[in-house]
Amino acid sequence: MAKMLYQGHGSYRFTLEDGTVVYVDPFAGEGYDVPANLVLVTHEHFDHNQVDQMPHAPGCRVLRAADFQPAPGEYRTFDVCGVHIQPVQACNENHPVDECVGLVLSFDGLRFYASGDTSTTDDMRSGKLAAMALDYAVFPGDGFYNMSVEEASDCAALVGARHSMPVHLVPMSGEPTPETLFDEGKAQAFHAEGRIIVHPGQELDL
Repeated sequence: MAKMLYQGHGSYRFTLEDGTVVYVDPFAGEGYDVPANLVLVTHEHFDHNQVDQMPHAPGCRVLRAADFQPAPGEYRTFDVCGVHIQPVQACNENHPVDECVGLVLSFDGLRFYASGDTSTTDDMRSGKLAAMALDYAVFPGDGFYNMSVEEASDCAALVGARHSMPVHLVPMSGEPTPETLFDEGKAQAFHAEGRIIVHPGQELDL
């Protein structure tokens, strides 16, 4: 069974059934002791792109937003380490659409939407993401650099994943602290079908 370790803020780690280790937007929390086979970066803000936070296994691949979107509006999919990765839109006034991506990860029979930093996108409104029949999705809700938890709840309804999780709930401007990794009040204010609230340091069986 694949597992997700939520490290806090917008950082999390997957361990696939075959032992492959995938980090998404590394920056905060603990759990960087396991060597990475694949590191994914949705955009180049400091709180998402600390790709040397963990040891790299031999042959480790690091894929960044510019790899997934080499030119504005031109999206490239990848198949790496047993993971199919399809980029989708991610954007708001603090995150230009041509510099950011969300990622739909397919592995071990699951589809996981790693939204990155975003607000409501055309890919959500159009039903493109809903048509992917996603199993899990994460949504930021700090209400400063990203949308509010109310808008995140609306996005979760548009995306229609089987399970949705709130992440990135505190605006980050410096080094992470226990207080900036998570906000319980905002997490509880997030509403979605199949909501899961996962806390920093908690590992979830997918």
